Amino acid sequence: MLNNKSILITGGTGSFGKEFTKRILNKYNPKKIIIFSRDEFKQDIFRKELSMKFPDKINKMRFFIGDVRDKDRLYRAFDGVDYIIHAAAMKQVPTCEYNPFEAIKTNIHGAQNVIDAAIDRGIKKVVALSTDKAVNPINLYGGTKLVSDKLFISANAYAANKGTIFSIVRYGNVAGSRGSVIPFFKSLIDQGCTELPITDFKMTRFWISLDEGIDLVLKALNESKGGETYISKIPSFKVKDLAHAILPNCELKQIGIREGEKLHEIMITKDDSRTTYEYEKHYIIYPNFQWWNKERFFIQGGKLIKEGFEYNSRTNTQWLSVNQLREELNSVGIY
Repeated sequence: MLNNKSILITGGTGSFGKEFTKRILNKYNPKKIIIFSRDEFKQDIFRKELSMKFPDKINKMRFFIGDVRDKDRLYRAFDGVDYIIHAAAMKQVPTCEYNPFEAIKTNIHGAQNVIDAAIDRGIKKVVALSTDKAVNPINLYGGTKLVSDKLFISANAYAANKGTIFSIVRYGNVAGSRGSVIPFFKSLIDQGCTELPITDFKMTRFWISLDEGIDLVLKALNESKGGETYISKIPSFKVKDLAHAILPNCELKQIGIREGEKLHEIMITKDDSRTTYEYEKHYIIYPNFQWWNKERFFIQGGKLIKEGFEYNSRTNTQWLSVNQLREELNSVGIY
């Protein structure tokens, strides 16, 4: 699928972008991979890392300094590209709350710029990364990602004559990624702390590894026809259990839920259930628009889920115990 193809990753020096790039270099023989991001220092570090790990393929890498706010730069970067993974975003909830205009410029205007440039450059497929926070958003970050998701889904109607296919992959915090609670807990432990702060002892989250996230993006690249929102079937865990998995027998202190923070994650709402289909390892939410034609866009093998179904980390049927969490942490090199 990706052999002899050109792939561009916006926000390519983030946790997802780096691991996705390594997977592609390991498993495929791409024509080129373009890392599109703002930070030249991070790009330089990543370039050196790839030079050591993939000396025979480093010539396939391109490092493009740019910002998704700059449409002209996107037009230049997208020239000759087959596939785009849109991972660039302002993601930190407090930062977005304090800098709302900047969050809107990056997460909404940036998404629109990516869409316009992708259509005009004749890109084959664009997969945009989303978040659980876009579902029933209670903070600005979630609100901007909701708008971004709507833009990417609706872009299929505008791209019909050019053939560009847009789809979304949605998941929550990735285990061990920047901004997740795991590095925060580890930093406290490294400082000698024996008590870990928990915002609420009832808090639950979904568990997904970077590898699982990459698997779903590759699936979307391979089979999407336009307008899909892909969601992995993944287990839930209690945040307090995660703390005990990282630091056994530690004391826990409940500090109160933070502004803009949810007690439980939701990936699929009850309203979305009417257009959500279940597959072996994932769900797909299909758009409810006039332009979406089931005969043309539906991916075979799915079964319509029961109306009223909600994919919620609190009511999930799959759960990770403390021991299982410890095994998962070990498998990704964290514990």
